[in-house]
Amino acid sequence: MLKNSRIYDSVIQNLCGELNTVLAQIPSKYKGKVEEIRLRNGGPLTISYESKDYFISTNGSVSLTPSNAMIIREEHIRNTFQIISNYSVYAYEEEIRNGYITIKGGHRVGIGGKIIYGSNGLETIKNISSLNIRIGKEILGVSDSIIPYLVKIPRIFYNTLIVSPPQCGKTTLLRDIVRNLSNGFSLLKANGFKVSIVDERSEIAGMYKGIAQNDIGIRTDVLDGCLKSDGIMMAIRALSPDIIAVDEIGSKKDVEAINEALRAGIKLIATIHGSNLEEVMRKSSMKELFEEKVFERFIILDRSKGVGSIKEIIDGYSFKPIYELKG
Repeated sequence: MLKNSRIYDSVIQNLCGELNTVLAQIPSKYKGKVEEIRLRNGGPLTISYESKDYFISTNGSVSLTPSNAMIIREEHIRNTFQIISNYSVYAYEEEIRNGYITIKGGHRVGIGGKIIYGSNGLETIKNISSLNIRIGKEILGVSDSIIPYLVKIPRIFYNTLIVSPPQCGKTTLLRDIVRNLSNGFSLLKANGFKVSIVDERSEIAGMYKGIAQNDIGIRTDVLDGCLKSDGIMMAIRALSPDIIAVDEIGSKKDVEAINEALRAGIKLIATIHGSNLEEVMRKSSMKELFEEKVFERFIILDRSKGVGSIKEIIDGYSFKPIYELKG
């Protein structure tokens, strides 16, 4: 928790002076838990964790009701946006077009505002009206207990799909699995896999100025800010990975690229939004992958024991659980 408190303290340095001062005053017991800080023009200053919103007053007190909350003004958002873009909005044009900016530490700032279209599609976001600072929390070791279910000794990785509702820790789990596979878990006797991460939303590795802010292992390459369909093909051609890791698959182009990787003998670990396996199987874009039984392991997440609870691991051939969360 102390580490997470330090992460919180570093994140609020990216906010304008007044907001930084206010958020620094919240009780210490909250700092390590905060998942999001939300700034909405004309709205209350809000932090979120464990699926609840808490409102912050000007003296740093925390409440479940917004009546005494500090109200965000236009200058708070404008000044904060200048800080997170290092006072050079043009340098972040590509990220802004995708709706976010990644800041030092691998944290992502989502942007709301007026969407501007041009001849080439979405060009930028102007009149910024809201900022959502999502605090990325690296949890080393969260995958240690399940690696034996994903690897066949001596050196075979089972194609794996992580199924998770929003904000249940899928990216955190994916990242730590990659770290273990790349470094060489004890089962692998330090003989790790070469892993290529296609990090479309800059959330897995948290690249900042070319350096991964998260521990992704010693044999891992990253294609940052790259469409999954493009990145998978680039990794096949240029990076010779044993395993490709991607977050939030689902489009037909993703599936086509995945099939190319499989034909090249490359293994895959991916995540997808869904409350359960049955829901994911009903997605038309995924039909081909399920019919061909591409995935040999399904990891199902929920919040029954907190964020990132591994509800069960299902075998991709029998569709029977090989691991279930106790009690």
